[in-house]
Parts: sequence; C-alpha cells; structure tokens
Amino acid sequence: MPEFFTLASPQDAVARLLSHIHPLQDRERIEVRAADRRVLAAEIRAPHPLPEFRRSTLDGYAVHARDTFGASEALPAYLDLTGEVPMGQMASFSLEPGTAALVHTGGHVPEGADAVVMLEHTQRSAPGEIEVLRPAAPGDGLIEVGEDVQKNTVVFQRGHILRPADIGGLLALGITQVEVTRRPRVAIFATGDEVIPPEAQTLPGQVRDLNSAVIALLAERAGAVALPQGILPDDFETIRDRVDTARDQGADMVVLSAGSSVSARDLTARVFNDLGKPGVLVHGIATRPGKPTILAVAGGCPLIGLPGNPVSAYVQFVMVGLPPIYRLQGAQAPRSAVLQARLTTNVASAAGREDYLPARFRERDGTLWVEPVFFKSNLIFTLAAADGLLRIPLDSTGLQAGAQAEVLIL
Repeated sequence: MPEFFTLASPQDAVARLLSHIHPLQDRERIEVRAADRRVLAAEIRAPHPLPEFRRSTLDGYAVHARDTFGASEALPAYLDLTGEVPMGQMASFSLEPGTAALVHTGGHVPEGADAVVMLEHTQRSAPGEIEVLRPAAPGDGLIEVGEDVQKNTVVFQRGHILRPADIGGLLALGITQVEVTRRPRVAIFATGDEVIPPEAQTLPGQVRDLNSAVIALLAERAGAVALPQGILPDDFETIRDRVDTARDQGADMVVLSAGSSVSARDLTARVFNDLGKPGVLVHGIATRPGKPTILAVAGGCPLIGLPGNPVSAYVQFVMVGLPPIYRLQGAQAPRSAVLQARLTTNVASAAGREDYLPARFRERDGTLWVEPVFFKSNLIFTLAAADGLLRIPLDSTGLQAGAQAEVLIL
C-alpha cells in the first residue's frame, strides 16, 4: 500500500517543529538544592570572588618560593617555623623571608607566602626548624583570590540547564535560590480500540498501554510535568475534544501514542489539523523505527503523534519529543551521550532513512565492540536489554563488521 505522507529528515523535522515554538514566560523562584535539571530564567553573576581568600590546596608549609630554589634531599633548604594557621581562621601574621608556616588543606595562606610545600617534601630538623627537600615554584599548592570565579562574572547564562556540579558552585557563592522557567505541562494520551490499561487482563487482540508511562518518565527527565490522560478510542470527535480540553486546562504540549493501523495515523493528523494553525508540519520522518511520526503545532502548542509500537514510540520521543520540551523552557536539548565502537556484524540499511537499532556493548581484548539487537518495533524487552541505539546515517546503505559505529547511550 503506498504511503500517504512525505518523509522529512530527522534534523529537518525537529527544525520545522521548533521554529513554531516559543519559550514559556512564566518564572518561579526555587531553592537551589531542588533545581537539578531546571532551566535558568535569568543569568547569574558571582556576588563575590571565589575563593574569597588565598587558600592552600594541600597540607604543608607556606613559604617564599625563592627560599626553596635548589632544595634537594642531599642539600635541603632550612627554614624557621614561625607558627601554624588554624583552620577556619585568617593568619594573624605575615610570612617573612626565610620562614615557613604550617597550613592545612583549604586553610588561609598568610600574606607574604607565594607557595605551599607539600608536607611529604619536608621534615623537622630541629625544634622550630624544617628542612625542605624539594623546590617549590611561585603559585604551587595554593589558590589565589578569585582564581575560580571573579566578582560579577556571569557564571551561568539564561537558558542553562542546572546540573549537580552547578548547584555546588552556586552554593559555594552563597546563592541559595534561583529563578527558573516554569516546568512545561505535557498531556499524554494513548489511543486505539485495542489498547487497555496495564492493570487489565488482556484478551486476544488487546495490548496494554505502556507508552504513556515511558513517555511520561522521559518527559519528566527533561524537566516537564507529565500529565497522563488515559486511553482514547479511535474516534475523531472524542480525541479532538479531549485534546482541546487538555490544552484549555493548561497543557503546554500534547503527545498522542496512536494505534498501529494506518487509519489511526490518519485520524491523528486530522485531529491536529482541526485544532488550529499551522497544523501538521511533518507527517512522516525518514527513520526506522518510527517513520509515521506526526509533528504539529496549534496556537503555539506542540502536538506529537507517535507510533503505537513501543520501541518506535520511545525512539521517536527521544528524537523529536524532547527538543520541544527544552525549547518551552528556553533551553537547547542536551546532546545525547555518544560512544564509538566497532561493529560485531554487518548491518543493512536503505539510503534515504536514518536507522536506529538497539545494541549491546561488548569488550574484547581492550576494544569496545557493539552488537546490534535485531528486533521488531513492538518488542519492548529488546529495548530494555540494550545499552544504546546504533545509528546508521541517512545516506548509508549499511555498515560492515569491524567498522566504527556511533551509539547513542540510553
């Protein structure tokens, strides 16, 4: 049966969709500790330098570096010990030439000193005196004021997606609250007369809805609030009314996981076109799995029509469903983690489409190999057993065993 849609490349499909989506303007102020994966709604500048004082990076002795030049175990440099800098306190003295002061990791380095000698490179020679067994260069063993961040430096731009290390940096600057974009609300529907809830007992011809849960988890990882809306029959008016209601109730994006029939795909496209302009932007993507994916926008709200087969729905939502969630937050979707590995076997493809095969990693003699998991798109445990998705480029007719291949980490 001839297909009724024109295929777009994956990159073009996403670009068309994103060109019609504008970031949400709603902001909220939240605790930094709860801001992992949230998107900043305003730039952040450092309120003070970091560190705020000259700090030792190791346990040792603060010294004038020139006093240690030429020092060795055979001919050590001898320095008078003038005292110790207690942790949590500023040094009460300046370091004079020919002297040393005991400092601890993270502690203040007294004025006058320009290096810290590691404790292991010294030894006590007499009361009030140390031997330095190795030379130190200016700057060794210490961090200057503002060496990490200078005051008023922009540490994060608007649209930055916060990570745990970022949160640590903000807390180090004493910043405990941040302004972030409101989390987009994503309404998720399953459709199909054959689809039943996961807790129901199946009859011949019926399948459980697992797509709604999987899509919800992926959406939430991208910072969205997932709003599962249940299962809809293959009925135009019902689907249209429920999707329209979801938008009226505040959904910023709608995802439909369609039944497996061609008629169901056509029904989704009709609903999307009826909801408002510009309507369907992409009806079919040059990928496998997931070719019949539909992308649309109505009144600024992105609408995603996914295939019903679970592997197809998963792959396509990662490819085309996550970027609009990030765009709504004012951010770019992070690049997928990719590894290069050698193929264990030949993989065929067709030029003009981008293939994604579930794959497992294998290590042989220190070399990373990737083993394709050949599958049919409705077999979810094929995906569950995979480490990543083997990508076969759009213009390739396949990859040969032993070739370097690109694998997107799941």
